[in-house]
Amino acid sequence: MNPVEQAVWDCMKPTEALYEATGNPLHKAIVLNFWRHVHLEGAGMFDDICNDEMMVEHPVYRVSWGDSPAVVEGRDGVKAFYNSVGEAVLWHSDDRIAVADWGICDEITFHQLAKGSDLQAIGYTVDKADGLYHVSSRQAFIWPYDGKARLAGEHLYEDKTSLEIEEVDPAMATTPARIREIHKAQLAKLEERFGPRYWVYKG
Repeated sequence: MNPVEQAVWDCMKPTEALYEATGNPLHKAIVLNFWRHVHLEGAGMFDDICNDEMMVEHPVYRVSWGDSPAVVEGRDGVKAFYNSVGEAVLWHSDDRIAVADWGICDEITFHQLAKGSDLQAIGYTVDKADGLYHVSSRQAFIWPYDGKARLAGEHLYEDKTSLEIEEVDPAMATTPARIREIHKAQLAKLEERFGPRYWVYKG
C-alpha cells in the first residue's frame, strides 16, 4: 500500500480513539455517525448519507473554501455539493477532535492529491501541468447534530495561512477508484464490529 493509501486507511483512528474514550450514549452515537459518514463520503455513497437515519430533514452546510464561500441547504443541495467535488483523492490527518451534546468538532489537516492541470483549472498556481501535487491546509470541521444523533449540517473553515502546495514523487499516485475501495472496506469493518444499523441512535 502506498503512503497516500495508507493515510486514507488510517484517517479515522483518532475518531476510533474518541469513541472508545466516550461513555455518554448520545456522544457515542454522534461519533459513530461521523465515522460512518466520512467513509460513505469517501466511497461516493452520498444517498446513504442523506437519509432519515443519518441526517436531519433540512441540513445546512456552510463552506468557506477558496474564494467563493457558500451556504448549501437541503439534502438535494448536499448531494449536489458532494458530486461537485468530482474525482479527487482526498484525506485528512492530525485531528484534534471532540464531541458534545450539540455535535462534533475536528480540527484537521485536509489533503488533496492532484495533477497540476487539475489544480490550474481551479485557480491554483503550480509550475507543471503534468506534475503530481500534494495540497494541504489546516481546517476546522464543526458538525452540529440533533438529539437523535443525526447530522444537522457542516461548518467548514479553512486556515488559508496554512495552505501548502508541493510537487511529489509520482510513486505516491493513486486513483479515486482505489480510495473508494479503501473506504468501502472500512465500512464493512464497521458493520462487522458494531452490527447492522449501528448508526441509528437507540437512546
